[in-house]
Amino acid sequence: MNSMNHDQDIYTSIDALRRLQFKARGFSLVAQQPINSILSGKNASKLRGRGLNFEEMRQYQVGDDIRTMDWKVTMRTKKPHVKVYSEERERNVILLVDQRQSMFFGSKGKTKSVIAAEIAALMAWQVVASTDRIGAVVFNDNQVTHIAPKRSQNQVITVIGDICRYNHKLTSGASQPEHHVSLESMFAQVMRIIGHDALLIMISDGYGWSDKCGEYVKRISQHNDIMLCHVTDPLERQLIAMSQMVVSDGDMQIELTTKKEALQQRFSHDVENAIAKFLSVAHKYRMPMIAFDTLLPTDKQVRKAFGVVRA
Repeated sequence: MNSMNHDQDIYTSIDALRRLQFKARGFSLVAQQPINSILSGKNASKLRGRGLNFEEMRQYQVGDDIRTMDWKVTMRTKKPHVKVYSEERERNVILLVDQRQSMFFGSKGKTKSVIAAEIAALMAWQVVASTDRIGAVVFNDNQVTHIAPKRSQNQVITVIGDICRYNHKLTSGASQPEHHVSLESMFAQVMRIIGHDALLIMISDGYGWSDKCGEYVKRISQHNDIMLCHVTDPLERQLIAMSQMVVSDGDMQIELTTKKEALQQRFSHDVENAIAKFLSVAHKYRMPMIAFDTLLPTDKQVRKAFGVVRA
């Protein structure tokens, strides 16, 4: 792909996402968060952190947590026994990266698709630096690609390479199926490959969220953590009230009118529904939801959301 021919605000590149390695600092995805992080506070959604591996069964010792008591073995042997667990050294972090046509939109800053790619790259670099494994599910309106979790810098290059490949498939005016079809297909793929105790980070505008998507999330969240990164452009809500506008892809432009009530209602329904459904799902399953826009630098938005943990 020849990314040099494209405006970096419209299409990203492997080089641009590689350089974000040096900005992937000042935030963390661990369960314990600084006080100003969106993941902190007694009423905030919590992340489980790494899972636990069963090590051994042994007799109870003074100071052992009584919650680890195995009552069946204790009853059988007539001596108190506890299960000993160790924390997993590595955790699987899976990025769900939206590169559908609805993401190919931006008013003054970058497109939503570029912001999503940058969020994913920042997360990937941070995860590998924290010795966890990074994987991804990258999707558009017609395809879903799964990258199995690994821990290495080469793995990050693989992830951002696939994100860039999908990003450069985006073109203005391309036809697309109903939004819910692509989201449901993505979640169906995740259900086939996901195990337990993983952290899933969904980076999307949420268009096309359906009841079926909610069912998938319910099942996935029973044994895994899910975080929602909701990407929107400030103009999306403003467009609802505009009577006339000119839209351009850089080469061509078209004048549109939203005076027709049916068009206003449909556009308003799509935008507000995406936001409302994301909020509803996040609240219902106690999932952290972080709002991103297309105007501010992505790394600053990430650090603001997760709290500065180091200089």
